[in-house]
Amino acid sequence: MRGPVLPESARGTQLLCCVALCLLGAGPVGAEVIQTPQHLIQGRGGKAVLKCHPIPGHISVSWYQQAPGQGLRFLVEYYNEQQRDKGDMPGRFSAQQFGNYSSQLDLSSLELGDSALYLCASS
Repeated sequence: MRGPVLPESARGTQLLCCVALCLLGAGPVGAEVIQTPQHLIQGRGGKAVLKCHPIPGHISVSWYQQAPGQGLRFLVEYYNEQQRDKGDMPGRFSAQQFGNYSSQLDLSSLELGDSALYLCASS
């Protein structure tokens, strides 16, 4: 038995309701930045929490966003638990750095335009 057949326009709308967030996750081998989760799909209006563990000894963490077909977009940088620089980060996003220098990027009220690759760098 098949489910209800939706008109073309309704199917397209259903597909647009998901926001995909991708992260480059490095494994625990060697001195690398580790991001979690590696992949995440959330619905429009939802929220996401992205975490970054810097290379040991690094106290600066930066977050970037790369939308499909676009260059890197700087979001924010933290140094020694203090925000040092802020780029073009939407008000729906917030970030923080903890005492162990790990960082968290919180995304709320997700929109279709938030579908992107999110990168964390440390120095």
